[in-house]
Amino acid sequence: MRITRRTLFAGAGAGALALLLASCTPDEPEPVPVVPPTTPEPTVDPTPVGEIPEAAAMFRTAWAADPYAFGARSVTPAGVTSVERTALAMPLIDRVFFAGEATSADKPGTVAGAADEGRRVGTRLAELADEGERIAVIGAGIAGSAAAGVLAEAGFDVTVVEARDRVGGRVATATDEDWAVPPQLGAWLFAPDDQAAAKLALVGVGSVDVSGRSGISTEGEGEAPSADPISKAVAEARGASTDVPLAEALGEDPSDELLAALAGVVAFSGIDPETASSWYAPAPPVEQLTALVSDVTPFIDDALGDVEVTLSTVVSNVSYDDEGVSVRFASGEAITVDRVVLTVPLGVLQADAIEFDPPLPFEHRGSIAALEMGQMESVWLRYEAPFWDTTAGVWQLTGPIGEQTEEPGDAEPDEGEPSDAVPPVIRTWINLLPSTGQPILVGLVGGPDAAAIADLADDELHELARASLAPFADPNASAE
Repeated sequence: MRITRRTLFAGAGAGALALLLASCTPDEPEPVPVVPPTTPEPTVDPTPVGEIPEAAAMFRTAWAADPYAFGARSVTPAGVTSVERTALAMPLIDRVFFAGEATSADKPGTVAGAADEGRRVGTRLAELADEGERIAVIGAGIAGSAAAGVLAEAGFDVTVVEARDRVGGRVATATDEDWAVPPQLGAWLFAPDDQAAAKLALVGVGSVDVSGRSGISTEGEGEAPSADPISKAVAEARGASTDVPLAEALGEDPSDELLAALAGVVAFSGIDPETASSWYAPAPPVEQLTALVSDVTPFIDDALGDVEVTLSTVVSNVSYDDEGVSVRFASGEAITVDRVVLTVPLGVLQADAIEFDPPLPFEHRGSIAALEMGQMESVWLRYEAPFWDTTAGVWQLTGPIGEQTEEPGDAEPDEGEPSDAVPPVIRTWINLLPSTGQPILVGLVGGPDAAAIADLADDELHELARASLAPFADPNASAE
């Protein structure tokens, strides 16, 4: 359910604590359900081989620039362990509680981890709080909706505040009648046995299986690059006395095949190999994926139950003491509650977008500084007809493509000098044609390349995508 900010403040109490500060703004469209495709058969004929047509429609994400996320998911850099996540999850004098994928020691960076953490905090508060206490939940994403649902079911007065003008946080759908398979903004690819994928199916979110992996270069189609060398290097690194970045664990002169396999790992995880932990390195992508193909809003609504959500309301300050908590908003308005659950992403905490009074303890500040926000972006392209004939569900570009010789960050310009670094190739693609019958390709980019792509204009990104896809239409094609 949704309510306006006016409704929230009409019912807010007078506030027993000192109130402070303000800042920020919101905005994003509310999703509208679209029926997922029912036929796996292609409904269009291929275009001539060798041609890369303009896409009929394009959709892109921009998590790196999102002021309510500043990235896609938390990742673990070298030298950091689950201790930092556990420390971040510790409550402040049993008044301020933290939950989200960044506080999950077992499933960090995942939908399942966020949901588990939301339920953990909701259950803990239900046991701790006295009857009649008023509790605020900041954020209506996976963790926030889970916490709010548990607390409401336990009989507490729950106020949920969300900065965006929609629920879902980093899991949302950009539905449009022109897209038979609507683009997904956040997490939408899962292992078939993923706990979150099973829950999504139970509440009616449509999905298809994406299977088959192929490696394609300017020399043609072949086997997908093996991730075995990465797994071997990680296993050896875990036996060392010191955690080193994944790039260091892979050696000084990795092969083209290993780099192509690493690009796939980065695209699915958002890590930067130069800083990411080798001890806690993400697992290589599985051979078969479950892809969401309909609006994910029912997943959030199911967790929330009858709890109302106040949208477009940005929190700027949290003041707390033994008596309760005051939550101030960017509008200057404020509410006072007995306890609060903060489920904002790690990136928001790292940006100091919320001021705490008193300041966060050293342990929390240390954890926030130690962890990293991983970068992941995607570009959805819908075509009038397919220009490809491979039926593999996951494509991995291998070897050099066209004129590209540099990756972002390879050559740092002098201060004041413009950068001449070549934009990155989009090396990982999801082919939805075999499983949905729709000529849709989704390019996945992670790590520093994702940040570089986020800076491109739409027309620049479209041309980069066409250049990256050249080998799929003609093995001898080269990007200009």
